[in-house]
Amino acid sequence: MATAFIRTIVLYFLIMVGLRLLGKRQIGELEPIELVLTLLISDLAAVPMQDFGIPLLNGVIPIVTLLLLSMLLSWGSVRSIRLRRLICGSPTALILDGKVQQDAMRHNRFTLDELIEELRSQGVTDLTSVKYAVLETDGQLSVLLYPDEQPATPKQLGKPVKDDTFLPHIFINDGRVLGENLSLAGLDSAWLDKTVRAQGYHAPSEIFLLSLDGAGKILCIGKDSAK
Repeated sequence: MATAFIRTIVLYFLIMVGLRLLGKRQIGELEPIELVLTLLISDLAAVPMQDFGIPLLNGVIPIVTLLLLSMLLSWGSVRSIRLRRLICGSPTALILDGKVQQDAMRHNRFTLDELIEELRSQGVTDLTSVKYAVLETDGQLSVLLYPDEQPATPKQLGKPVKDDTFLPHIFINDGRVLGENLSLAGLDSAWLDKTVRAQGYHAPSEIFLLSLDGAGKILCIGKDSAK
């Protein structure tokens, strides 16, 4: 039992560190190369976790090799457009200037039902309102509407707009004080204690979220247990 526990922990952290080294893009999106990597790693990690007769090193070495190979290919794809196209492919226009590209859909095995479903998921129900629909290399569909079908912006209407969009600084996260964020905002613990009391709480541990945006607006949400 202890052997299985230790082997599982080692492989888990090895894969987590490897995926973090690959970068957030690989974690958030599955290009073909990342999909292959994920399938291979999951299979390689399962064997030494289940078969105690196989040395743990026999599972670690192939996983490390795959991670290094993936990092090497990712580095090469950044430096070489040709290699990037070879590994990841190129975006394909399924709708070009309002016309459905049937040959491109057949080549990518993308059915009309899938196209309409993807458009609906982006709030588009009228196929004729789409000027461009591009199938990206990660399988997502980017949709661009005709200008007269797009929502009008204040700039297009000639109306002045007040910039009231700010990124908030989070100072308390689930009862934990984020001192680094306080320092970045030019504030200290004395300000935080005063704000916590002003919001009707006695300690940061009673607060689920406390943030401050650039306009000076404070958002404070208490824990359910603090009610």
